Amino acid sequence: MRVAMHQPHYLPWLGLIDKVDQSDLFVVLDQVQYERRGWQNRNYVAAKSGPVLLTVPVIQRNRGERILDKTIDNSHPWQEKHRRTLEEHCYRGAPFWPGFREGILGLYEQEWENLADLAMATMRTALDGFGIRTPLVRASELGEFPGQKSELLAQLAAKVGATTMLSGDGARGYVDAGVFSRYGVAVEWQEFRHPAYTQHHRAGEEFLPRMAALDLLVNAGPADALRVLRSTRTPDPGG
Repeated sequence: MRVAMHQPHYLPWLGLIDKVDQSDLFVVLDQVQYERRGWQNRNYVAAKSGPVLLTVPVIQRNRGERILDKTIDNSHPWQEKHRRTLEEHCYRGAPFWPGFREGILGLYEQEWENLADLAMATMRTALDGFGIRTPLVRASELGEFPGQKSELLAQLAAKVGATTMLSGDGARGYVDAGVFSRYGVAVEWQEFRHPAYTQHHRAGEEFLPRMAALDLLVNAGPADALRVLRSTRTPDPGG
């Protein structure tokens, strides 16, 4: 069984969705340290003028705070700002926005206190849009693990019965395959290549990569979005 893991991201980008799609089980690393200026609470969406960064404000307590303990700062009107940006400045004219509008904007009609819960909800909304059915499990639900870095990931992989862990290319510098081998788990690399596609308000302008995955959904639609996502993968020589 192939497992993949990553921290929960707000409005996740295509690279994260691709990793989930290529795995049999996806472990959400909600029990690791929150990264300031990371992607757990923010991401880009595409407007006619260019990328727009949407950030969920969070309450800062201490540097060692875990993602699952991170609280949203609802003293700021972030929900209305994000809703208006998505609809009025980014995607109202996108061909498939009407079909996804209710599900996406419905996220901002709920009250959110916990950042991990919100990030998980945006991930599930995106995965549902692509038709990806890979099961998700939060690492905090699997128990306590004493390891750090590769040791922790290997322990989690062994806990869920994985034989292989699919790792993002950005982790090549710190994922130790030897540690995984001790737990009977092989390491594979994602090798994600970002697909290009038509962005409705960018005709004649440079394509904007690394936007939130919903950008592909509302521009390509449910029938084509998954095909586009998978189109840049290197074919498996073993079939």
